[in-house]
Amino acid sequence: MSRGSIAGFVAAAVALSLGELVTAASATGPSPLGAVGDQFIDLWGAQLKDLAVAIFGTNHKLALNIAMVSVALGVGSALGHVGRGSRLVTGIGFGVAAVIGLWAYLIHPLGNVGLGLLAVVVAYGSGLAVLRWLGTKPELSATSATDSESGVAATADSESGVADTSAAISVPGLSVTGPSVTGPSATGPSVTGSSATELPGTGAADRRKFLQTAGALLGGAAAVGVLGLALRGREFVSEARQIWRIPFARKSVSIPSGASLPVAGITPYITPVEDFFRIDTALRIPRVDADTWTLKVTGMVDTPFEITFEELLSMDSVREPITLQCVSNEVGGDLVGTAMWQGVPLTALLDRATPQVGATQVIGESVDAFTAGFPTELLFDGRSALVAYAMNDELLPIQHGFPARLVVSGLYGYVSATKWLREIRLTTWEAEDGYWMPRGWSKEGPIKMASRIDLPRRNQTVASGTTIVAGIALSPSVGIAAVEVQVDDGPWQRANLGEVASEHTWVQWWWEWEASPGDHLLRVRAIDNQGLVQTEERAAPAPNGASGWHQRRVKVS
Repeated sequence: MSRGSIAGFVAAAVALSLGELVTAASATGPSPLGAVGDQFIDLWGAQLKDLAVAIFGTNHKLALNIAMVSVALGVGSALGHVGRGSRLVTGIGFGVAAVIGLWAYLIHPLGNVGLGLLAVVVAYGSGLAVLRWLGTKPELSATSATDSESGVAATADSESGVADTSAAISVPGLSVTGPSVTGPSATGPSVTGSSATELPGTGAADRRKFLQTAGALLGGAAAVGVLGLALRGREFVSEARQIWRIPFARKSVSIPSGASLPVAGITPYITPVEDFFRIDTALRIPRVDADTWTLKVTGMVDTPFEITFEELLSMDSVREPITLQCVSNEVGGDLVGTAMWQGVPLTALLDRATPQVGATQVIGESVDAFTAGFPTELLFDGRSALVAYAMNDELLPIQHGFPARLVVSGLYGYVSATKWLREIRLTTWEAEDGYWMPRGWSKEGPIKMASRIDLPRRNQTVASGTTIVAGIALSPSVGIAAVEVQVDDGPWQRANLGEVASEHTWVQWWWEWEASPGDHLLRVRAIDNQGLVQTEERAAPAPNGASGWHQRRVKVS
């Protein structure tokens, strides 16, 4: 890597870290680079969503953040290399990057004009200053070339255009450089240089000093970036979660003792918070101050209103388990989970606002402007729909939507499960599309019936004889009546089902298999409470959810 490339890399790192630090003054807003990432998701997220989730799973946001930083540093390195001899090239290149960052930041729903301008000016100025300091500007990037035959070294000053020539006397093991001469005068030659003795390897020493300086700057940039992230992540959310108390629920749906089967390795009936999937469009998790947060109910209502977090907690609440699934979940995937949610029924809030005739769609909007919508009529078909503020008997974790989110049984999250909720509005079905509709996904998103084999595990070898085959099946808001298992191409065998708290959750199932030695193919399918048999037809997640029977190859010894 050339000296210019290294300098550009370090300059970009310093600029990014200072941009992060300055914008951390607003804990709820993005950094310029984060804002660019959000714009990238808005523009190309639909095309890359399934691929990213398939490759990285719930770590797809981390992968995108790493990719963005890598690209930014790579661009800086390229500018440093290409523009080493031109102040104009580096100035324009870093300027374009600054303008893009400022544009993305200013149009971001959580952006702050003054903070964004300050951050970009500081980042741009610091980046160019580092380039100059490390010698990538013309006047500081002059190179010395030693003529091994004549012993004369010439250094060109690209700004003045004057060449300094120093006589070099070569002595074995020692190089003595004399003064440089700019021209004759009445008193003799005018000396502008100074005598110096240079030990062998001076070029290596210079490179070493350059790399040490670059390394120190890079380390400083990393420290500043970490500080910015720490300030942005300051734990006022955690403090709020400790201060506020979950109220007693007016209605609580209990979990029957038979819901959790005594089968080691099966998916638990209630998913721990740390294991619950998180798929959303937020590159960085919005941090919302519950003390200043409000929820608006607007649109086609007679009496729009706005309530605080304290008022939301004071309303009658419901506590019940509900299964949620991401539309990106593949057949047999793990982007599905069941939690004990507590919150205010959505109908209670809408009734207070008095919906108008003709309001056929409910839209939820998050603090970062994500929207999701579903038909109003679904609120009256018996399914559960909550403005939830608690998950597994704790206030919502920040990654799952603190202080409030929507939870609707039987609908994929992309049309219903708005996190970091700030507004609920009623409109018509034709008047507005949610975030994912213009990006190619179906407007209606009912969760498709699904079943999954947890045991035996993938690539597991089991002993011949009695073997437990087990897993989960779901059809939220409808419920599962039966699960069947097939070995190779044999007859379908009815599995045993665990109990459920309601039709809004998945169910655990198990079946005893008398396994014979050899390689076998297990398949599973479900039948819902309406008598519908899960389809064998395979479909990809886009545009409205995956379908097909889950199967697993098992080796029996």
